[in-house]
Amino acid sequence: MERSLGLRERKKLETKHRLGDVAARLFAERGFDAVSVSDVARAADVADQTVYNYFPTKPELVLDRADEILERSRRVVAERAEDETPADAVRVLVHEDIERFTTGDPALARGEFPAQSLQSDILRRYALEFRHDQAEAIAAALVETDPALPLLVARIHAGSLVTVVHAVTERIGAAVLDDADRETAAAELRADADTALDDAAENFRATVTRVRSRRPRA
Repeated sequence: MERSLGLRERKKLETKHRLGDVAARLFAERGFDAVSVSDVARAADVADQTVYNYFPTKPELVLDRADEILERSRRVVAERAEDETPADAVRVLVHEDIERFTTGDPALARGEFPAQSLQSDILRRYALEFRHDQAEAIAAALVETDPALPLLVARIHAGSLVTVVHAVTERIGAAVLDDADRETAAAELRADADTALDDAAENFRATVTRVRSRRPRA
């Protein structure tokens, strides 16, 4: 993706990544609540406004991919294969999150969202709002791909999928804060997440069958 960007766009992306890394290091050292945007700007040797240009709100410094995650959550469900359930599609996202946990920079991990959201009341509230938006995005994709599915049912199913995603994020954060062995923690996370998503897949198939059976016959 970055290769397709022009020079100006690549430089902006590099600056955004650098600011995000600087912020993560500060959050790891002091905690999200104790670090201001001005602190990040000074550490990165830029003006406060420069930080705000890339991260309009402070929480976005630790969840800078929020819009991308929402769109990807919607798209993987909307564009899934005909024989795939929404849980099968979301499984890809969950496994990607676990893979990032195992391969990410340990020096930054304590300052990133999974760990910081367990320590900051502000970020916990932000996480709840984000998960609501993520569930709405998935529900919209469900209604798009399965028009017979009532919106209420779509929202309930989407909420259950996001609950799995959220639980994985929290366990990643706990593993980071506990300095747990990453490979062991990742293996346990994959197994537990897959079990939960397998159940969600079965429930979705049963729900779709019930909904279709209630359709009036021509």
